[in-house]
Amino acid sequence: MKDLQKKLTQTKLKALFKKMRIGLEKESQRVTPSGDLAQTNHPSILGSRDYHPYIQTDFSETQMELITPVFDTTTEIMNFLGALHDVSIRSMEQEERLWPLSMPPVLPECDCGIKIAKLTNQGDVNYRRYLAKVYGKRKQMVSGIHYNFEFPKEMLEELFEQQTEFKSMAELSTAIYLKVSRQYLRYRWLLTYLIGASPFAESGYFTDEEPKQPVRSIRNSQYGYTNRPEIHVSYNSLDTYVNDIERLVDTGALIEAKEFYSSVRLRGGNDLDDLLESGIRYIELRNIDLDPWAKYGITNWSLDFIHLFVMLMLWLPEENISDEIISQGTQYNDHVSLEHPLEKTELLDEGEWLLSEMAKMASALEMSDYYVDMVQTAAEQLAHPELTLAGRIVSYLTERGITNGEFGTMLANDFYQEATTHPYQLAGYRHMELSTQLFMFDVLQKGIGLEVLDEQDQFLKLSHKGHVEYVKNGNMTSKDNYVVPLMMENKIVTKKVLAKAGFRVPLGSDYKTIESAMEDYAQFIDKGIVIKPKSTNFGLGISIFKEGATREAYRQGLEIAFAEDTDVLVEEFLSGTEYRFFVVDGKTLAVLLRVPANVTGDGQHTIRELVALKNQDSLRGTNHRSPLEQIELGTIEALMLEEQQLTFDSIPEPKQVVYLRENSNVSTGGDSIDVTDSMHVSYKKIAEEATKAMGAVICGMDLIIPDYQKAATNHADYGIIEANFNPMMHMHVYPYEGTSRRLTMSILELLYPELH
Repeated sequence: MKDLQKKLTQTKLKALFKKMRIGLEKESQRVTPSGDLAQTNHPSILGSRDYHPYIQTDFSETQMELITPVFDTTTEIMNFLGALHDVSIRSMEQEERLWPLSMPPVLPECDCGIKIAKLTNQGDVNYRRYLAKVYGKRKQMVSGIHYNFEFPKEMLEELFEQQTEFKSMAELSTAIYLKVSRQYLRYRWLLTYLIGASPFAESGYFTDEEPKQPVRSIRNSQYGYTNRPEIHVSYNSLDTYVNDIERLVDTGALIEAKEFYSSVRLRGGNDLDDLLESGIRYIELRNIDLDPWAKYGITNWSLDFIHLFVMLMLWLPEENISDEIISQGTQYNDHVSLEHPLEKTELLDEGEWLLSEMAKMASALEMSDYYVDMVQTAAEQLAHPELTLAGRIVSYLTERGITNGEFGTMLANDFYQEATTHPYQLAGYRHMELSTQLFMFDVLQKGIGLEVLDEQDQFLKLSHKGHVEYVKNGNMTSKDNYVVPLMMENKIVTKKVLAKAGFRVPLGSDYKTIESAMEDYAQFIDKGIVIKPKSTNFGLGISIFKEGATREAYRQGLEIAFAEDTDVLVEEFLSGTEYRFFVVDGKTLAVLLRVPANVTGDGQHTIRELVALKNQDSLRGTNHRSPLEQIELGTIEALMLEEQQLTFDSIPEPKQVVYLRENSNVSTGGDSIDVTDSMHVSYKKIAEEATKAMGAVICGMDLIIPDYQKAATNHADYGIIEANFNPMMHMHVYPYEGTSRRLTMSILELLYPELH
């Protein structure tokens, strides 16, 4: 295209050119904790590989492939890739790990120990058998990352409007991607130099000759997984590309089009006919090694540099890059792949020129300092090869006197520990609510399409074979109609609906001002009362006075409640123990006892020390990022102890239980104890009928029960104090004591019964 650089620096195109759409495919071998190739099957808990959109197997049964959707930013794609890593690692059997190196671990002496992927489609299995016969199983075990790149549609449309060379968008798009592909094939050696990361191979990989020294990238060299030398395809035009591949298939040189293993594949549909009809819509870059130090195989820096490199391939004037020039690029790449990682490349001058052109492009496009610094960092690595990824690997192993296999095993175990230490969190989305994270884990594990529509609002879109569901907070779904959460959010309405339906609820009144509530103080003298906002979460604004409140305490409780809402309830205090019933589709699936923050004395440690010991539990954290919150030692806790004639430095007697809070909320340090199996069935029935009365399908119902093992025979045996439209699920999945109840999976099964 004429004057392309000039067009790309125009105000509108300048902004569009800097954007991207990328998707990743990342392969890794499953290994044992000692670094041996796993001998187990692909985890069955991950659902069927026939439809799973994100977790598949490549050549072998042990070669797991993680596939992300397409995203507009590297942050989004790394978040999703991180989530897939957590799901994969926690779904594998026998504490297996993901091998972090591109070159496989030590392979079995006999090829029979390398199992071809056990797929249901026999054609796919036969294709892999063909590859094993032609290339050998060992080369098929090499892993890496495929980087699928697409320019923004808006950018291509704007370019189309500013030119007269091409008659259709498809023609322009094809020309753009062909140019990038040719340039990429010519200059891709620079990426091999900078982020090549396979200097060594384990025993059992090579069947004949092998490199005599560490290299930059075995995977990208002649020793890696490449087509035979006689396989040649032209990128001069889309027609020549398609015709050459079809000719190779017709003559038997390739069994299928997908056997063409170029560093760049042209994409535009499901097959070559689609590609010819629709033109090139994106390109697949296939020459990226796994970064062993990156827990997901690649860093944000590398992703952004590849993006910058692709931009440069379009930016640079194309001076007749013929098939011969592309072949020269292949030779350059093979040569750089086999250079010693600690020696300067023989292509230093060309590398300096490429980076200087990249710097000029960044300046012309007014790119941020981040990209300017990125080019400078690459220039430093070009001048100092020990700073490159391969150089750092060689130096690291040499300095520590460890082998490549020990290096891979160490990192695999480190990444496993990181992924499993907090199993209630999901990498990439740890800032979201725990219940939502657990629900997303189940969605990804079962192979349901997932799109995070709004992270802050916890809004998700699920899809499977045309069946779409929208979910908020992990349990607000289409199964409940719009008015149900509004009713349960309003505690006044909830009480009226339940009382009308014949259930016992605490007596009391609601107030809109402190003054009106104070006028009724005489009604509550010497009575146990609860003061709470009309709408509240996490126990905020609630004051409990079991023996009644003084006028001063009563006013203070009102002030606390009105600070949270414009309407406040003053209710009778119901004696007994509070339990949370989680009801889904008419059935009580879990019952939880929430005990106020407490410690148990041992006769030796102070309360302060006992709290510190209890807070070491891995389930406890802060800011609702763990199933349990750490117990605090603040003003409220000090006052609670003062009522018991204790201080933080008191030493309780052995087995003496000391409570530090009045309210039983887990969010204020309370304990969650599963009592589902021991709860009398009559109370479960009450919770189910009350949920039905509210018109809800998913509900958390809070009951006060004096004796949970005694059958409910009348209203005196229980009281319903609250109905929750967004009940937390994580405290049921990870209780402090008792059986875990995977409620997130129950919600998913409710939405997608076809996957049972």
